[in-house]
This record gives sequence, C-alpha cells and structure tokens, in this order.
Amino acid sequence: MRTIIRSIEFDEFYNSLPANVQNRVQYVLNIIAEVKVVHKKFVKKLVNTNFYELRISVGSEYRVILFAIDHENFIEAHQILLLNGFIKKSTKDYDKEIKKAQQILNTLQ
Repeated sequence: MRTIIRSIEFDEFYNSLPANVQNRVQYVLNIIAEVKVVHKKFVKKLVNTNFYELRISVGSEYRVILFAIDHENFIEAHQILLLNGFIKKSTKDYDKEIKKAQQILNTLQ
C-alpha cells in the first residue's frame, strides 16, 4: 500500500541497533506500509514541522524515527521517506534531530 524509502542516515541508525530492536523496527515499518490508519502510539505528526515520528518502545527506551510523506495527510500518503533515527532521552533531542532531518530532506530533493 505504501512505499518506504530509506535514507543513508536511517540505514546507519538501523544497522547500529541490536537485532531484537531491528526486528521491532521492521515490524512497525510493515504496519505503516500495509495499514491505512495507524494507531497514534506508532505514528505522530510533529507540531510546527512537516515531519512525522515513528515511535518504537523497547523496554524503557523509545527509538524515534523521523520521516516525511508525500501527502499532507498520513492516511492518504503513498510514500514514506525515513530520514533519521535516535534514542529519545529528552525533548531537547527533537530540535537537533528535526534540523538534521531537514538537512537530509534538502539533500534528497
């Protein structure tokens, strides 16, 4: 249903993850690729940006993957561009990672 495109930066993040976390990420990616309406515990629009976050809970940690879509509405999106990922430690992490995601998106366009 949806095509998932991976940036080099996302692949670097993904490859640095332990195998059990990679499996969890792949599971959630399969959900967003195949399911039209995804629960907000997985996908959330970031306020005042054009980006979405994919949240993956493993133990007490959250892995956050920032991505962009080809439509204004996630439900109508056909392509998902995975930009970068990080381990959420505080809300301060978001500003830096959003800037990084914007730079990645700019280089791909």
